[in-house]
Amino acid sequence: MPTPVPPSYADVEAAAAVLQGRAHRTPVLRSRRLDELAGCEVHLKAEHLQRVGAFKFRGALTALSAFDERQRRGGVIAFSSGNHAQAIALAAAEIGIRAVIVMPHDAPALKVAATQGYGAEVVRYDRYTQDREQIAAELAADQGMTVVPPYDHPQVIAGQGTVVKELLEDAGPLDVVVTPLGGGGLLSGSILSARALAPHARVYAVEPAAGDDGRQSLRQGRIVTIDTPRTLADGAQTTHLGQLTFPIIAEGVTDIVTATDDQLVETMRVMAGVLKQVVEPTGVLALAAVLSGAVPDTAGRRVGVVLSGGNIDLTRFAELVGAP
Repeated sequence: MPTPVPPSYADVEAAAAVLQGRAHRTPVLRSRRLDELAGCEVHLKAEHLQRVGAFKFRGALTALSAFDERQRRGGVIAFSSGNHAQAIALAAAEIGIRAVIVMPHDAPALKVAATQGYGAEVVRYDRYTQDREQIAAELAADQGMTVVPPYDHPQVIAGQGTVVKELLEDAGPLDVVVTPLGGGGLLSGSILSARALAPHARVYAVEPAAGDDGRQSLRQGRIVTIDTPRTLADGAQTTHLGQLTFPIIAEGVTDIVTATDDQLVETMRVMAGVLKQVVEPTGVLALAAVLSGAVPDTAGRRVGVVLSGGNIDLTRFAELVGAP
């Protein structure tokens, strides 16, 4: 199949029109104590308060809203460890089409239950020995469904770009924008919006230290594929960037840095203790890097940080943040 045309900021604007009144315009959170801890003025885009508890709903609804009649009859198939799964499931339910989601056996139970609760059919696989993309492609071919991947899709990227579009509109001019990085859909869309609305802002992405394929790709100038990383950040357990996302990232990102699992847990504690917010490990990737100093030259700056999701079982959350 031919590679889709890369999205532009005009596509982000079109996505914003699609999402108007259907996705939440999430708040930008501020905390004086957090500013003190970070040494800069932090503006948190609270996508853990988005529908399905993550930014992924934006891209999912944008993509499914673009389906033609044949695609709607066939339905959608996606692969995801959780947040994209829930997003596709809810978007499909709202539009009235069938959804099948390929999810790993070790996906968080909360995310699996929510995906099924929205009406999607779940097919399980082993993320360490099986290829989720191949499974989805085979099912799609057999059943006449359309694959909507979690990040390497023009409408998905455009929908995710509305996160930073809103952040910049609501917070005003920012010196730095920081987002989590898995496959690159959120980062790519963020770059499109930042380039259009804040061209002088530096854009950083944050990966789990155990899985820095994006950073390796940026350094080597090509897409690097790694083994599935073992990290608490299940939403960023990707093995490579996308054919669409990599060129946008390579051209527009200032740098890609990492955060350790220990830093993620400590940042979850900060979010719970200081801001009274429950955020999942993947969701605090960007903030963890700001607090650790991995994002350079933030002192005294206005820094926008995307909190990408809050889907974590409360028992597991208590285990992590309550540990000494």
